[in-house]
Amino acid sequence: MVAPLFPEPTSPWIFMQSFSSDGVRIAFIDQAPTGPDLERPILLIHGFGSTHAVNWLNTLWVKTLTHAGRRVIALDNRGHGQSEKLYDPALYDTRIMAEDARRLLDHLGIAQADVMGYSMGARITAYLALAHPKRVRSAVLGGLGHHLIAGVGLPIGIADAMEAPSLDSLTDPMQRMFRAFAEQTKSDLRALAACIRGSRQTLSEAEAAAIRVPVLVAVGTKDPVAGDAHKLAAMIPGAEALDIPGRDHNLAVGDRTYKEGTLAFLSRLG
Repeated sequence: MVAPLFPEPTSPWIFMQSFSSDGVRIAFIDQAPTGPDLERPILLIHGFGSTHAVNWLNTLWVKTLTHAGRRVIALDNRGHGQSEKLYDPALYDTRIMAEDARRLLDHLGIAQADVMGYSMGARITAYLALAHPKRVRSAVLGGLGHHLIAGVGLPIGIADAMEAPSLDSLTDPMQRMFRAFAEQTKSDLRALAACIRGSRQTLSEAEAAAIRVPVLVAVGTKDPVAGDAHKLAAMIPGAEALDIPGRDHNLAVGDRTYKEGTLAFLSRLG
């Protein structure tokens, strides 16, 4: 999850495509720059329970990046949005979802891209950068700090919330929030429950230290879900931390500070 839910975009220039990632249908968009092309593609990976539209289109990230000269690719993770729904938790291992991202780059003939993920998408991004450093020019980890190392993501109770008979049967505030969000996005609740149960991998401190691509860690200062950005940045050689002032896990994703900090980070890389 993550990003407040706005109406679905209706712009006629948004076209969904799909490809097969080892037999699993993955939906994605591929948007050309609206100005001069910097020839620096960026791949966007959304968070749990979200979609490319909710996380990146509705928050105007795609507009921001294409206006800045970037080719923007954004996928719906397996089990989410318009991608194929799977019900075996083992098929949502973070390493498998990182390979979906890598195969999408292969499908598009992109040798190397900047990659930005939010929350679960940031976890996928970190695994992609570790496994395929030559494919990742830089990594922006949004909504995920040291809980990449010290935590396994969202509480397992979120899976129970997805399987509850109704929203009204839930009393825990976080369970209610995620169930309501999933219903608003018309998500497949059984697929999301499997995703929560299957994508609970963490990196070790040694693995984090082995990441050798430029990294920006961007976390809201009122985000208890992500963990500390500075702690994670200190574990990754050369990584930078970006505080998103006054924002929680949901609101940070569309914040101006996050966008400006990310654009500045990417610009410094050339």
